[in-house]
Amino acid sequence: MKCENCSKKECSKKQKNDDTQSTSVDALSSNDGSEEKNEFDTLANAKILLSDCLACDSCMTLEEGARVFQQNQKEFFRVLNLNKKCDTSKHKVLAVSLCPQSLPYFAAKFNLSVNEAAKRLCGFLKSLGVHYVFDTTIAADFSILESQREFVQRYQRRNQEEHALPMFASACPGWIRYAERVLTNLVTSHICTAKSPQQIMGSLVKGYFARQQNLSPDKIFHVVVAPCYDKKLEALREDFYTALYNSAEVDCVLTSGEIVQIMEQKNVSMKDVAEVAVDSLFDGLKEGDVVRHDGKRSDGYLEHIFKHAAKELFGVDVKEITYKALKNKDFQEVTLEKDGETVLRFAAAYGFRNIQNMVLKLKKGKFFYHFVEVLACPGGCLNGKGQAQSEDGRADRALLARMEELYSAIPVRLPESNLHVQRMYQDWLQGMDSSKAQDTLHTSYSAGTQSTSSLDIKW
Repeated sequence: MKCENCSKKECSKKQKNDDTQSTSVDALSSNDGSEEKNEFDTLANAKILLSDCLACDSCMTLEEGARVFQQNQKEFFRVLNLNKKCDTSKHKVLAVSLCPQSLPYFAAKFNLSVNEAAKRLCGFLKSLGVHYVFDTTIAADFSILESQREFVQRYQRRNQEEHALPMFASACPGWIRYAERVLTNLVTSHICTAKSPQQIMGSLVKGYFARQQNLSPDKIFHVVVAPCYDKKLEALREDFYTALYNSAEVDCVLTSGEIVQIMEQKNVSMKDVAEVAVDSLFDGLKEGDVVRHDGKRSDGYLEHIFKHAAKELFGVDVKEITYKALKNKDFQEVTLEKDGETVLRFAAAYGFRNIQNMVLKLKKGKFFYHFVEVLACPGGCLNGKGQAQSEDGRADRALLARMEELYSAIPVRLPESNLHVQRMYQDWLQGMDSSKAQDTLHTSYSAGTQSTSSLDIKW
């Protein structure tokens, strides 16, 4: 089994489910200190299965492979240990940002509420030497608001621009990499230009927060805890790197499962960790209870954009959205009718098979959707393979069901109601339509060329 566009006889990322042998992480160089050397003797590199990856088109260059391999617990502890040494010139302010889809995993695994899980995870990370722990929900606020605005603009010029619609969501890095490396110009011009929450959080931490703290961006080491491995690839994009400061917006991505590995290595249970309030980007303030956006298994781009477009374009105030399942539960449709006419047609396409079916219809000119929320993982972000699979690589359905229950119970906060976001648009970004807002909150996607050199890398 392999992806339809792959030129290999067998996927380089393939790992058989019955392979239970762990590959130990190499001990760190003795130059980093004896404490580091033994830190990960028993931690295994995370495995990635064929079904986990949309970036298999021989597209991993040697340089990318080497950099992805550095995005693990060893790199995290390398920075922690450097901060313990006398040479303060090498010290970093260590900031960790938590994705909201990771929190239900910790809550379900340790039988906690989501709020308890967030605070205990913050307490654990700070006990290791982390200085700040943030919640990426504010970054998702920006991403959703920008996506809403872009969709309305695209819809209004749909008759003048061939590639204005459909618009595809841009938050999933597995989907984005597949689109750029395999689908090329057929799709890339249709992708929303708003950055993902992860990368907007990188801009907030290395831009806004660094300025508030009078820090150079390269003095902050920014880690993101996320549900899936493809977030590691996203952090490596060249457009998310500032050459002036030799600094990436996100320096390292660790999956939820990799954080649990660290806990297990240190013999720590979340239940034994003191609760510590999660930090905010604003001086003197702490985050309150965890909130989320509309959407039961993701950041809810479809629901927010649909409601916003219905109001802005047609004056319809949509309170509840009704999904219609089509071929399967991971391909669903939402429509808006006015005066007997379907004026908006949205879809959610989760998982590679649904993505392929979607692209096939697009190629045949039989694709009638205005917007599609595309996610690589079947079941959405909660089912990211960095947290929702058992040791044999199969989905842990009981754990996933509990995570979905916990996530759906989190209160919803509309991005428009976040006063901090509104102030930052004016005070930091110089207005919603400014060039700074465009540069900070948006990127571009283009067709890439298939790499001639690749690295068979096992995470």
